[in-house]
Amino acid sequence: MLRILHTADVHLGARHADLGEQASAQRERQFAAFRATVDLALAEKVDVLLIAGDLFDSNTQPRRSVDRVAAELKRLVEGRIRTVVIPGTHDVHDRSSVYRAHDLAALAGSTGDDDFVTVLTPDRVDVHLRSCDIVVHGRCFATKRAPLSPLTGLDADKDDRATWHVGLLHASIAIPGRTDRDEVVVTTEEIAASHLDYLALGHWHSAQQGKAGGVTYAYAGAPEPVALDQDRAGKVLLVTLEQAGAGKRVGVEERTVGRTRFEKLEIDAATVASQPALVDQLTSRTDPDLVLDVRLVGIRPDDLDVDVDELERQLRGSFLKVRVRDVSTPALTEGALPPPHTIAGAFIRGVEGRIAELEAANQREQAAELRDVLRLGRLLLAGHEVSL
Repeated sequence: MLRILHTADVHLGARHADLGEQASAQRERQFAAFRATVDLALAEKVDVLLIAGDLFDSNTQPRRSVDRVAAELKRLVEGRIRTVVIPGTHDVHDRSSVYRAHDLAALAGSTGDDDFVTVLTPDRVDVHLRSCDIVVHGRCFATKRAPLSPLTGLDADKDDRATWHVGLLHASIAIPGRTDRDEVVVTTEEIAASHLDYLALGHWHSAQQGKAGGVTYAYAGAPEPVALDQDRAGKVLLVTLEQAGAGKRVGVEERTVGRTRFEKLEIDAATVASQPALVDQLTSRTDPDLVLDVRLVGIRPDDLDVDVDELERQLRGSFLKVRVRDVSTPALTEGALPPPHTIAGAFIRGVEGRIAELEAANQREQAAELRDVLRLGRLLLAGHEVSL
């Protein structure tokens, strides 16, 4: 049996310009997820750690960042666990590559006489780890956009160096109309024709698995979200390769290493008494590791006035990130209408008639705007003060 831990898209050193004050904290969370990945590799006593590209967010890295990574890899060297890294599209192996500027293997304590840390390059497209009876195949390029598929010409059935053949790529799987402009693309037909035992992929930040022919492939996703809408990030994959009679069996198990959690919450506007009451309701869920997506739904009472921008500002310190959307619908008039010859009666009948026409024509946005007009108009006609 061979045990592999598969990660990718760590994006260490990402700027996170959209996070403002929290950018530095998110960078530390990403490094913590990488450290947790190393902890897991040691705890599970895996044979190989595979890093499928974009370990670094860019090739412009301070030496201290590289040293921190090397220190983690050194823990694996001391634990007799092999690591194989392939550059991605952010840390591409061009002339300014971080892997050219720094000898990651040497910094991690792996000498030229062992195979404990291997960085694949355009000139080194595979590595045979004899002690693990595995060949790791991984073609990368000296440019961000690949001149050809990295699986071109690869057929593991024609390679008798080892029992196990695993691919390591940073690439998109071809999806017509969606991945046509991606820098590195492979097809499921090419995956099937490679006859690999397993293909470890990076580039997509959400964990997912598939099969092409007899080849199991998977994206590990980012171990900590790079963008805070990646709700399938936070994982690494524990891969088990074992002989099963005359055949082989591949098992893939997701393990969580990231701290960020995601929650979507729908709240019926009819149950909300006021904006302060809504703030109290949501702050009861305070969690600095939570990305909270709140939607106000249902029929909104006339006297409920929610300012979502202000609400997000009030909640900002309670969560890693919070988003509030008001998709509730103002109520139509209840009970008997005022007489049609009155201002209120004429207004309500005119606006409700126009709302009915718009909804019948499926013009939902315009109808929603008029529902707000109707709500505000009813409040004004009833003598309430309304802030616009």
